[in-house]
Amino acid sequence: MKSSRSRSRSKGSRNRGSNNNSGGNVINRVFDSSGPEGKVRGTPQQIIDKYNQLARDSQLSGDRVATENFQQHAEHYLRLLSEAQREIDARREEQERQNRDRQAERDRQAERDRERNQQRAEQQQEASVADPAAAPQPDVVEAPADSGLVETPESQPKPKPKTTRSRKPRAKPKPEATEPSADSGSAPEAAE
Repeated sequence: MKSSRSRSRSKGSRNRGSNNNSGGNVINRVFDSSGPEGKVRGTPQQIIDKYNQLARDSQLSGDRVATENFQQHAEHYLRLLSEAQREIDARREEQERQNRDRQAERDRQAERDRERNQQRAEQQQEASVADPAAAPQPDVVEAPADSGLVETPESQPKPKPKTTRSRKPRAKPKPEATEPSADSGSAPEAAE
């Protein structure tokens, strides 16, 4: 028995610490309120509406003490609700401020990138003017023959390779027997 009591006590104490919860959780959270007429269950706005209705009813019946009691209960939940709304508004404003800061940083970065790209383009343009090899090259045009320019082997068209036809070999002239050659000196003298 002792353990079940401590469990229920700790459970009840957790519900009472609702001020530590985030604002969005309080607005939509369902509360059990123990009022003078019994429990009232609902979101803070529903509980406020119920206690205000009970306060009007008790005022019409002439019970000023009950009216004040219901109004105090309604005021408690009204404070919870307004505190939660302030937290939500503060978070929203902080989020919007962060978004504006991020957008401003992105805009500054984009501007720096545009300036950097512009500088690169200017540097490339200056480099192309300073370096003739980087400048656009003109097309090669054939010069007319009478221009007075010296022809180089590279500018002349390559000659076509000669095609050889097969021919009959020429007939060699026969050495005449009447004249002795200077190289062969032994053959005619031996005959005499």
